Amino acid sequence: MTNSPLDRLDQLAFLHEFAQLATRARDWDALMRTLVDRPTEAMAVGVCSFYLLDRDGTRLTLAATNGLDRGQVGRIHVDMGMGITGRTAATRTPVQTEDVHADPRFAWVRGFDISPLHAMLSVPLIWNEAVIGVLNVQTSQVRSFDDAEVEFLVTIAALLAGIVEKGRLQSELEAQLDHLSHLDAARAELLAVVTHELRTPLAVVRAYVDLLADAATANASGPAMDAVEQWRDGATDQVKRLDRLVDSILASVRGEGLTGLRRDPFDVVGAIGETVSTLALLLRTRPVRWEPPGGPIVALGDEARFRQVLEQLLDNEAKYAPPEEGVSIGVWREGGEIQVYITDDGPGVPIEDWEAVFQPYVRVDRARSRGSGIGLFAARRLMEAMGGRVWIEPNGYGGSRFVMALPPAEG
Repeated sequence: MTNSPLDRLDQLAFLHEFAQLATRARDWDALMRTLVDRPTEAMAVGVCSFYLLDRDGTRLTLAATNGLDRGQVGRIHVDMGMGITGRTAATRTPVQTEDVHADPRFAWVRGFDISPLHAMLSVPLIWNEAVIGVLNVQTSQVRSFDDAEVEFLVTIAALLAGIVEKGRLQSELEAQLDHLSHLDAARAELLAVVTHELRTPLAVVRAYVDLLADAATANASGPAMDAVEQWRDGATDQVKRLDRLVDSILASVRGEGLTGLRRDPFDVVGAIGETVSTLALLLRTRPVRWEPPGGPIVALGDEARFRQVLEQLLDNEAKYAPPEEGVSIGVWREGGEIQVYITDDGPGVPIEDWEAVFQPYVRVDRARSRGSGIGLFAARRLMEAMGGRVWIEPNGYGGSRFVMALPPAEG
């Protein structure tokens, strides 16, 4: 080494200190600065630069430098095998030259390399048998690097290789997490805006429902008037249901998610009866077999959310059950739970899909599906948030049935 060479003991002390500084670097930029600044001092050279091999293994990109234009970091690229830096990566061995001006292997980069620099030594960084980058040192003198200097820089490169690769992986992971966080924030903002804007058209729809009903009742009497009022009530109930769904979406965007679900006693029998009545128009082409037991069956849960899940399952029946086939609903106590089942006379869900249908965006019958594939996923999350569950099991007639379960109110 030309100016102040380090002896073996000094080298060991330097390597120990260098490793500590590199491993304690607070971020990728700090690691890169340490990587080029400390070898510059230890090797008594004018410039140190580090090139990182791209993930596809075809070119190297300037990642750090301390004697050349730092503004070119990330902009300077060297193809594998080109120039002294690319040759070092391709051959996986150190390459040096006494004077880059006289060496045809050196590939000048206009606007970056500077003429006062002459001697150059490049060594590869290898981790787990793979080249991850190249470390270059340059001097303003025309000279050769002796074996001790080459060995010392090779040792520095070997020490750095694992630290750099792990730091790179961490930096890439942090960048991905930041990207996902921004995407999630944008999604939440869009969802909040869209759902909030639904309130106005829902209010307008409700007003028009009232106007149409008023106009109809003005020209109706007796049973016809009763039917109009019934239709008005049904339409108004569905608008209110949409209002509740908008509230639920906004709550989830605000971070409240499923934490606000109640666990209060409610009559499951009454909730089923009201839901079947609400969806009567939707299920009008199918016989609905629902025979309520003699008295109430009280469970613990969120009645509104329970009805939401039941509506989802009955909506699935309306979409996917064979036309004109009957839909059966029942409720009982079983094994310390209150269980509600929904089934039809068709073949049901194939057994291999019994769990898959509860995953997001999964649709068993894509040819006939009109949904988004998130209804059953949401249903399971809602039931679990109430302390319950939902699953598919055989119905005893060659098909399948959905089963919802909640704990009884009496514990």
